[in-house]
Amino acid sequence: MTPTLVRQHRSHADSTSRVDPWARARDWSEIQERMLVPLYEAVHERLEVGPATRLLGLRCGSGLALLMAASRGAAVTGVDTSPERLALARERLLPETARGRDAGRGGNGGTRARTAPRLLAAVDADAAGKETAGFDVVTVFEPAGCPAGDSEGLGEQLAAALPAARRGAAVVLVGWGPPERCATSSVLRVATKPADPLPSARGWRPARRDDLEEVAQRAGLKPDGSGRVSCPFGYAGLDSAVRGLLSTGLFDAAIAATDAKQVDKELTEALHPHRRQDGTVWMPNVFRYLVARVP
Repeated sequence: MTPTLVRQHRSHADSTSRVDPWARARDWSEIQERMLVPLYEAVHERLEVGPATRLLGLRCGSGLALLMAASRGAAVTGVDTSPERLALARERLLPETARGRDAGRGGNGGTRARTAPRLLAAVDADAAGKETAGFDVVTVFEPAGCPAGDSEGLGEQLAAALPAARRGAAVVLVGWGPPERCATSSVLRVATKPADPLPSARGWRPARRDDLEEVAQRAGLKPDGSGRVSCPFGYAGLDSAVRGLLSTGLFDAAIAATDAKQVDKELTEALHPHRRQDGTVWMPNVFRYLVARVP
């Protein structure tokens, strides 16, 4: 259940430049996304995701969680507003399509799924509604609530998606655990300092106890259990740690308020207490998930 330390990667962009969305998407896919594998596994196991499952992944990123669900036989649909992350998800789940070839030959990327994955920039509720079953699992594995204003945006996405889910479908929301159980919390505070003067900045804030329940309530969902999963963040070195954390997007407001070089410097300093003698960086974390039901 513990993620493997990631390999050291060469930087895709000069640290003094503004945010490069393609470099950030690659860093997310190659470095950061795998840190949440224990969470994906725990949720899939709890909900018994398998060949009978029709799963919708909101904010699916570069598609690792979708790939894991498809490997269990589920029919998966992913939605993400980032064209860069969505392109990487296509490479991962639809390799033949991504190369411009016939999707019918190997289009499932070697998974057990009987239906080819779908990857969309927005929820296609009308198309889903034409299918009799609708989605029976909806996942939002991107931690909710930590960027200011994020819960409202998530509520809008859920409102668009839930008409495509069947009655009784499980909706999974994820958030950071208590700050005292998340070593990364002290590092993420770097994202708040330069962005404080900006009223519209979407910088990081500590998770609140009822963040997930509030999102579920606003979406008209009925809570049906929750759980906590240990997801330690392990990196081969400081460079990989900085690039992995930057790929989350939580530091973008700070970069806009100052510059990338300054944020890199402060982030590196904040990571030093978590550096081990062999040069690796290790931060234990706990993530919380809520299972809610569509009434």
